[in-house]
Amino acid sequence: MGLPIEQLVIATNQNDILDRAMKTGDYVQNGVSPTISPSMDIQVSSNFERALFDAYGRDGKAVSALMDELKAGGFHISQGAMGMLRETFDSGRCSEEETTATMRRVFAQTGEVLCPHSAVAVKVAEAHLGGAPMVTLATAHPAKFPDAVEAAMGVRPGLPARMADLFDRPERVTRVPNDLGALQALIRERIAR
Repeated sequence: MGLPIEQLVIATNQNDILDRAMKTGDYVQNGVSPTISPSMDIQVSSNFERALFDAYGRDGKAVSALMDELKAGGFHISQGAMGMLRETFDSGRCSEEETTATMRRVFAQTGEVLCPHSAVAVKVAEAHLGGAPMVTLATAHPAKFPDAVEAAMGVRPGLPARMADLFDRPERVTRVPNDLGALQALIRERIAR
């Protein structure tokens, strides 16, 4: 897009397959420990697969072969691909304790309530501060993880005002036959409204 970004930083929770891969060159599954940032608990990252596609010169067959190796436990990233990845990305990990501590600290310092995923990003970003500005992108509203936020901070996040009545709204269901044409027709009809 033309935005001058000095470095992208991959932030992982304690299920740190991406951080380990960036540091060692080995993308190896190592089991998952459930965390308060569950979207980061994955071991097969489609975003990283896209980065590998670029790192391997947009060679889909090479990346497909790596993904096949992952099914057996893992793979080693070639030296050339690792070089490209390291030119673009840095990485870091954040433990559960660091996640909750970051949530508490940011709230105390700024009044901002972070979801657990955003807290992981902030903690890792802080470890990578340099001369350039650092931007972290929030991945979810804290109300999506009310129990984790409350346990970390003692504050139960409310839904945004536009969603405050969410659980009181009527549920709407449209049944569609298992048929592509029927689904396409429904979408066209709804778009035309």
